[in-house]
Amino acid sequence: MHPSAPDPHAPAEPARIEVALGERAYPVLIGPGVRHRLPAEVARIGARRVVVVSARPPEWTPDPGVPHRVVPARDGEHDKNLATVEQLCRAFAEFGLTRADAVVSCGGGTTTDVVGLAAGLYHRGVAVIHLPTSLLAQVDASVGGKTAVNLPEGKNLVGVYWQPRAVLCDTEHLGTLPQREWRNGYGEIARAHFIGAGELRDLPVAEQIAACVALKARVVAADERDSGLRHILNYGHTLGHALERATDFGLRHGEAVGVGTVFAGRLAGVLGRVPADRVAEHHEVVAGYGLDTALPGNVDHDELVALMRRDKKATSGLSFVLDGPAGPELVADVPESAVRTALTDM
Repeated sequence: MHPSAPDPHAPAEPARIEVALGERAYPVLIGPGVRHRLPAEVARIGARRVVVVSARPPEWTPDPGVPHRVVPARDGEHDKNLATVEQLCRAFAEFGLTRADAVVSCGGGTTTDVVGLAAGLYHRGVAVIHLPTSLLAQVDASVGGKTAVNLPEGKNLVGVYWQPRAVLCDTEHLGTLPQREWRNGYGEIARAHFIGAGELRDLPVAEQIAACVALKARVVAADERDSGLRHILNYGHTLGHALERATDFGLRHGEAVGVGTVFAGRLAGVLGRVPADRVAEHHEVVAGYGLDTALPGNVDHDELVALMRRDKKATSGLSFVLDGPAGPELVADVPESAVRTALTDM
């Protein structure tokens, strides 16, 4: 279901999607070899010096074309914390980074999240360019300006909105991914099916990425700071985040979102918001990407409910983004009994 090597017939010009945020608008470029456009993007924003934070080997870490320092990083949730943010900010300070300079992230979704947060906090904000290297990061994590790290109490509880100046999604990076990292990305693509991206299963991967980025760009341009419409991007994420915590990240983010998407369909069915065929469609689409559709056998429903109550969206009881007659929307005060029924169905 994925290419082992770049498509030799791929067009020379990458797909380009603008995230329309007025003076803070920025391009997302998608295609083979776009990492080599980094020097041009650094020049465009006028950065004189750069710190490149990279979770990739040196041969996959591009030269920004100006004096720079490479700081090694590790992808993964266990480094997604405030201690890592402090280490990065100290590295910026040691290099003498100023507001006239820039930071570049090169890695998966956790790397773009942590580096984005560090860039947003250092000197109250320095420019950041993302080079997402995993499917998950390219379809979702690197675009939209949300940055966050985890606390022991929950996922993504500390963060800021800090938009990048450019995002370069090089599809050649994807040829290096293990199968499980493809599954991780497909979880986000599967949930996009239910929030407006439509049927993506038979498209080439670059077109899947572009469709997800275009959808996210439209939503972010309309609601940058999660006051309404942007909640739909969290489809499948409430249970997904809880499953990540409950399994101590044994389930990867996209895998958990896949299960969470099936659950969102079941819960909408329990609440009478959607008919049985739409509930079944959630299962079919997620399974169609080769993802698990059932809860792991060792998770405790009481723990999942407690974790979901701490979700950032939960300003009023248990809250979920659910499908319905008017499409997906944030639904507050969902009865715990309905949540438990849907969990038992899983």
